Amino acid sequence: MLKKAILASGVASAMAASTLAGAATVYDQDGTKLDLYARIAMGIEGGGLETPMSDNGAEFVNVGSRLQLTGSHQISDDLRAFARVQWRFTGDERDRSSGFQEVRNSYIGLESEGLGTLMAGNYDSFYNSYVTEPFDVYVQDGYELGGGGLQARGDSLGYITPNLAGFTAFLSAKHYDKRGEAQNAASSEIVTQGGVRFESGPLFLALGYVDDEDGRAGGRGEMIYGATVAYAITDAISARLGYETQDKNFDTLGLGMTFKTGAWKFHADLYNQDIDGVSSDRTTWAAAAHYKLSSSLDFFVELNDADNDFDNQPNESDDLYYIAGARYHF
Repeated sequence: MLKKAILASGVASAMAASTLAGAATVYDQDGTKLDLYARIAMGIEGGGLETPMSDNGAEFVNVGSRLQLTGSHQISDDLRAFARVQWRFTGDERDRSSGFQEVRNSYIGLESEGLGTLMAGNYDSFYNSYVTEPFDVYVQDGYELGGGGLQARGDSLGYITPNLAGFTAFLSAKHYDKRGEAQNAASSEIVTQGGVRFESGPLFLALGYVDDEDGRAGGRGEMIYGATVAYAITDAISARLGYETQDKNFDTLGLGMTFKTGAWKFHADLYNQDIDGVSSDRTTWAAAAHYKLSSSLDFFVELNDADNDFDNQPNESDDLYYIAGARYHF
């Protein structure tokens, strides 16, 4: 069911509450557990935006390869401590430097079924995990709402309530500090994001906001507000509707569907974005076919028309983006 899929993916991306499929338990004794998870993913992509400075021809690429360690300790019947660290690495070619591109996540926390979850460190955007997650179904491009790094991933403190009759609320604060910086550096600030979601049977509803502070992580100085509705029409077919707005910058409306049959999943999404100061709207679409051969190996083919030339910039062309590849989880 859509409800179960959304819940599992949202919780997994926000905290180390469950073991990812394919993860191996390397230690489990006296309430202390350590899991190892990795995936190697690669594919061939082409198309998209082409400019005088960048070609959009076909290329063999890495597609989100990563390595992860997840630890937990059961302190009492209702209290569990957890930690996660995840690294990205280049999976399609030799890396002569560090071997890793970045530390994607690194955080610690406490989880209680009665009191909720408190976590600190470098974790994904709660807004993405709990509000716009129904649209985050693509391996690569095609997702136009939210984003895992939206005013998140670093120096953050967050709280998630327990499930209260189908309702779950969340609040996260990220600290931008001035300590050790030059006198004329941007001042210390705390930016927040929060919201609430509701789940009942096949229905999913969510509302949230992000303080997109100007000059911080690409922020535009305006609050972002978003809402999504998802509904499992049958066990095989689900639909989603989303709206996101930033007062003086953009309004985005998204509509999508997923069809599941056997080992196959098919996704299709359409977005319309009204951008402030631009005469024509930006209309994008994405479609994908995902095939799960086993719990360890899956294949994907995805198409995306991002409409990057909607404002008719000279010397630019925007061809249909495509990617086909495979991911091995272990």
